[in-house]
Amino acid sequence: MMGSNRRAHRSAVALAGAMITAVLAAGCGIRTTSVPVDAGAAPSQVPCSMSAEDVTTQALQGIPVQIYLVCSSQLVTVDRTVQVGDTKSDRVRIAQALLDELEQKPPADERQAGFSTAVPATLQISAARRGDRQGTLRLSEQPEDLPSEALAQIVCTYAESESLAPDGTVVLGGPGNYAPRGYLCTSETKARPKAAPTLGAGTGA
Repeated sequence: MMGSNRRAHRSAVALAGAMITAVLAAGCGIRTTSVPVDAGAAPSQVPCSMSAEDVTTQALQGIPVQIYLVCSSQLVTVDRTVQVGDTKSDRVRIAQALLDELEQKPPADERQAGFSTAVPATLQISAARRGDRQGTLRLSEQPEDLPSEALAQIVCTYAESESLAPDGTVVLGGPGNYAPRGYLCTSETKARPKAAPTLGAGTGA
C-alpha cells in the first residue's frame, strides 16, 4: 500500500514538473536565436535599408542613378538623381555628377540607417590626356593615394555606368604623370572596401 502511494506521489511530481515546463515555454512565445536582441527602443528602420517613401522623395527630377555608400563596413547602393545637362554623352560630366553625389554627406535619414561616404569633398574629375588608355578619367588626386573605401566607392559607382565602364573596367589616373590603371568592382570590393580595389588586366597606359 505504501509502495503504491510512493509511485502515485512520484507520478504527480513528474506531471507537475512537465506542466510547469510547458507553461514557461508557452509564456516565452519566441524561439531562441543566435541573434542578440536589443532591449532598448526599436530602431526607426532596418540598418542599410531605405524605405520606398524615402527613395521616392529623392527622385524628383533628373536621371536616376545608383551610387555606392559605406554601410556596416560594406558598399551598399542608394538611389540618386543627377543633372548632366543636354550633353548626356559627355563622359566627364556624367563622371563629375556621380562624383558630386559621392562627395555629399548623406541626408539625415540615410545617416540614421548607417550610411556614410569616404570620398573627399574636394575631389574633381577631368578628361583623359593624349596617350592615355581609352576610357581614362583623371582624378585631381592619385587614385592610390585616396582612402581605400573612397576609391572603392568611385570604382563601383562608375562601373554601373555603361558610358564610363562599357566593359566593366574603370580606368582612372591622377594629376601626375603616372599611367592610369584599370579597376574592377568585384564582390570582394563591395564586401571589403577597406581593401584595395581589384586591378583589371592591362593596367598600364
